[in-house]
Amino acid sequence: MNYTLVGGFVLVLGAVLVAGLLWLAAGGNWQKHYDLYLAVEDESVAGLNLNAPVKYNGVDVGKVHDIRLDHANPQRVNLLFAIEQGTPIKVDTIAMLKTQGLTGIAYVELSGGTASSPLLGITEGNRFPVIRTKPSLSARLENVLTSALAKLDSMTTTINAVLSDENRVAFSRALADIATVTHTIAARKDAIDAGLADAARLAKNTAQASANLPPLMERVGRGADSVQTMGAEVSRTSVSAGKAVDAVSADVHRIGTEILPELQRLLGEMSVLSASLRRLSEQTERDPRGLLFGRKPVPPGPGETTDSSGTP
Repeated sequence: MNYTLVGGFVLVLGAVLVAGLLWLAAGGNWQKHYDLYLAVEDESVAGLNLNAPVKYNGVDVGKVHDIRLDHANPQRVNLLFAIEQGTPIKVDTIAMLKTQGLTGIAYVELSGGTASSPLLGITEGNRFPVIRTKPSLSARLENVLTSALAKLDSMTTTINAVLSDENRVAFSRALADIATVTHTIAARKDAIDAGLADAARLAKNTAQASANLPPLMERVGRGADSVQTMGAEVSRTSVSAGKAVDAVSADVHRIGTEILPELQRLLGEMSVLSASLRRLSEQTERDPRGLLFGRKPVPPGPGETTDSSGTP
């Protein structure tokens, strides 16, 4: 009877131990189900191991299921996460590598995922939903230090170039020239003071002239208005003169076409009358009696005959 109880107790204890080992090997809970998500890292994942925890805002939600190098682009590492079903992995969720304290053991931290953002799904060309990644703190520090060292190296090179032997000689000469100019200015201090006083007086006179400038400009404006008015009057006078010239031109044209021909004909008749009067005057001078008794016929010359009409 005692041996049977002891045997049964050993069998039960062995079954419990086997079940516990299986439970531990399965991750502690047989009832959990996981979804697979892919993340692509562009940096080194040194320190990250399989089954490393995946945390969402510090809460364990899964583990690293697989780590593989991207054969198409060796600069990238493909990480496959096994995340508990029901975890709200959103489109704007971001994965980032972090380290735990001073041990250097890496894990994956998920962040982001606003309430209004949709759940992350499988896109075309991918087997799993792809979670976006962000450079880790160590990667960002490395980039900043690399950039700072590059700038420091460039600055050192520039300083070495500036502080060359030739530039040092040039700087020495420049300092000597500056000292000479300083001594010259100190020696001409009185002249400089006088020049500054003259400049102050000139500025004062300029200010007074500026104060008197608005009334002058007003007078100039009034003069300009007067000139404009006079110009308008001259313009109107020019129009009237143009009309008068047009009228005179019409009268001249009428004189040339109507009066001048009549005047020329009258002058011709007066010329004929003048010639007739001149002949009459000459005849009267030769024979005054001709006005009363008429003109006597001229006696025929030798060999001429006189017809009945008295005409030779």
